[in-house]
Amino acid sequence: MRSLRTLVLSSRPLSWVNTAVPFALAYYVVTESFDPIFVVGSIFFLIPYNFLMYGINDVFDYESDLRNPRKGGVEGALLPPDLHRATLVASVALSVPFVAVLVWWGTVASTGILALSLFFVVAYSAKGLRFKEIPFLDSLTSSAHFVMPAVFGLAVAGASPSWSAFTLLVAFFLWGMASHAFGAVQDVLADREAGLSSIATAIGAAGAVRFSLFAYAAAGLVMLTTPPPLPLIAPTVVLYIAAVLPWWRVTDEKAESANRGWKWFLLLNFITGAVVFLVLFEWWAQQAA
Repeated sequence: MRSLRTLVLSSRPLSWVNTAVPFALAYYVVTESFDPIFVVGSIFFLIPYNFLMYGINDVFDYESDLRNPRKGGVEGALLPPDLHRATLVASVALSVPFVAVLVWWGTVASTGILALSLFFVVAYSAKGLRFKEIPFLDSLTSSAHFVMPAVFGLAVAGASPSWSAFTLLVAFFLWGMASHAFGAVQDVLADREAGLSSIATAIGAAGAVRFSLFAYAAAGLVMLTTPPPLPLIAPTVVLYIAAVLPWWRVTDEKAESANRGWKWFLLLNFITGAVVFLVLFEWWAQQAA
């Protein structure tokens, strides 16, 4: 039971919806169907995908997590070494059946996108790749973790390329980069003590906060270029800006205080998700009319 609880905490249950909903919305808007692909894909991106992504991360970030006071709760488990092998085995074993089914039902294009998604999941944390230790590439890769399920959903649904979908994905990608950069701020000291690099260790805590603010603002501006009613999503970035702005001048020594803003971020994701869900379905209804 201890091992199971630790594995679940490692998968960041509060963040499961951040990968499942993008796939589910993208697939349903195109197909208008709750078919087997919708069900299997939604379950995969809800649980196995997160077990794999965060399990790999927590195994290879153990030295940094030891120095990180926020590990051990909803923001990630502190995986003891005796659970590292079990975590990797369980994460892969849980994912393989879902991936096999999605490949079997998918196309060459959707399979390629799924493979790229899984590559980013592994490359972010795994030894020998460690994209998370390459400043700016870390934010790009982290954002891809959340955008790629939506791209896969569109591909496996057979969607045709459109400007609306492109701008939505660009805005989502900017949001993901902003969120990662701000999340990295609170870990500056722990990462430096462990000898790890990140966007925040490279440009400093304040620099990462400002990068995050500009990326959130850019995401909102991109949303304003979309057809009605999609621009109604844009004001949600103001909530994130309000949560991040108090740390505009934060020093590296006080970087851990940004965790207060990060906790607001976890709540805001549910609020923003509800707005995105309602607006996208209104847009879908208009397209179907």
